[in-house]
Amino acid sequence: MEDLLSNKRHPSSLNKLPRVITVANQKGGVGKTTTVVNIATCLAETGKRVLIVDFDPQANATSAVGIEPGTFTHSIYEVILGQASMTDSIIKTKWEGLSIAPATIDLSGAEIELVSAFNRERYLKTAITGIIDNYDYVFIDCPPSIGLLTVNALTAADEVLVPIQCEYLALEGLGQLINNVEKVKTHLNEKLHISMIALVMFDGRTKLASQVVQEVRDHFGNTVCNQVIPRSVRLSEAPSYGQPIIYFDPKSRAALAYRALAKEISSVT
Repeated sequence: MEDLLSNKRHPSSLNKLPRVITVANQKGGVGKTTTVVNIATCLAETGKRVLIVDFDPQANATSAVGIEPGTFTHSIYEVILGQASMTDSIIKTKWEGLSIAPATIDLSGAEIELVSAFNRERYLKTAITGIIDNYDYVFIDCPPSIGLLTVNALTAADEVLVPIQCEYLALEGLGQLINNVEKVKTHLNEKLHISMIALVMFDGRTKLASQVVQEVRDHFGNTVCNQVIPRSVRLSEAPSYGQPIIYFDPKSRAALAYRALAKEISSVT
């Protein structure tokens, strides 16, 4: 059984700011967007300047921070196509220190539109380079697949955070993700590395969850964060209200856990 809160530091907490972190897992439904939104919000709460780049056509990160479709003029889609600047696309959320470059369903067409473009894998990196000095952390939420969007997200980042659910077949597809990260590192971005693995959807009532935690720790060592995120109905409900968990239910187990995880992987003391 994992303790609810961890006070240990993760090796990635020593990484120099600003940090650009892509949150990736080729398997869908693993809490990827939830992890992006809640870690980002927890860091902003501590006074850090944080930007979320919603690079998933489903635009779940955008709605999860209360930004509704049709309420903004430019999205990350226009940025990638060169029709708007990154600065034009960024929206400040209602929470101090947290901004987002929103996505729309239009982003789903970007892979086709960019297929013949020169340097097509580096469009997002170029966009982020122009604004990186304005932030301490940039989190990129990418689709649950390996295509041109995800390759752009990996090329733009220095680090990869991989959420893994504490359930059956948790490691399914992870080997392919690791191979693709290595390919991007070799051919496009020599700084890229998997710096963090976060264990999410932990159900302490089941023996299986604890077995998965141990298996992942045995396999990946100190890359795995100490803090685990519990399965929570309130955590699942929060995005439908356009609120991160620390504002939707600040005293919940999930809110406390995400605050602890953000502290573990950051320079926050």
